[in-house]
Amino acid sequence: MGTTYEYLIGIDGGGTGTRARVERADGMPAGYGTAGPSGLMHGVDNAWRAVLAAIEQAFAKAGTARPPLAGMAVGFGLAGVHNKQWAAEFAARNPGFGAIVVETDAFATLIGAHGGQPGAIVATGTGSVGEALLPNGERREVGGWGFPSSDEASGAWLGLRAINYVQRVLDGRDAPGDFARELIARCGGDRDGVFVWLANANQTAYAQLAPIVLGHADKDKVAHDIMTDAGNEVAKIADALDPSGALPIALCGGLAEPLHAYLPERLLRRIVKPQADAAAGALRILRRHLSQPHLQGEQ
Repeated sequence: MGTTYEYLIGIDGGGTGTRARVERADGMPAGYGTAGPSGLMHGVDNAWRAVLAAIEQAFAKAGTARPPLAGMAVGFGLAGVHNKQWAAEFAARNPGFGAIVVETDAFATLIGAHGGQPGAIVATGTGSVGEALLPNGERREVGGWGFPSSDEASGAWLGLRAINYVQRVLDGRDAPGDFARELIARCGGDRDGVFVWLANANQTAYAQLAPIVLGHADKDKVAHDIMTDAGNEVAKIADALDPSGALPIALCGGLAEPLHAYLPERLLRRIVKPQADAAAGALRILRRHLSQPHLQGEQ
């Protein structure tokens, strides 16, 4: 197997937060930590800071002194890896870990959700993406083009729809209600404040409006329609991933549970519960990489 590492770490790095799952070489769990966002759209330096903070927390919570970085190997499932320049820069900035493998957050989620077996996932958190692993080993991806042009049904997409509604209300194009008033209060309080909010808003800021949409979806038509549209977008991603309808599909990410009520019935029949999270998937990818380092597509 080559070099043996004392600890193996799986990282799930997204636009809102980072999760680190630490295992001993024999597979025994050793700790779990969280930190701020490590999606590469926030910058490579910020990503490494968040990753190291999550790992430090994992060891601290376990009451174990963190060993030297060279004694650990890390598997990453990171948002933003599709940008090859970002991914290469991130890998080049390795602060000293003995080995790293960098994959997309979607693939790590897929591997975790189905235990490495064929299946499909639609992941909806700050962003969104669908990915499938076919029985012949082929990978298929749908969406994931990035915010604001893609990421349908994600938290950021919900926030974008919400802020567009705010603009229409402030213009007098739509009637105000409790939903609009809460959004306006959150985004500056008035027309001038919303302009300031817009000038400074990034993907994470838009995603932070999603809970307001969810909170009003059962009583406000605009919010309900936004969520219904999101459910239909999830179904379109699933259909494109597996037109045959043969693969099990897991809904993953922070919005998986709230979106469930808005999915078309035909999709609900295909949904299975994820077996494990993206950090566990990243660990599985890492273990495979360490045993077969020539595997295509891994770094």
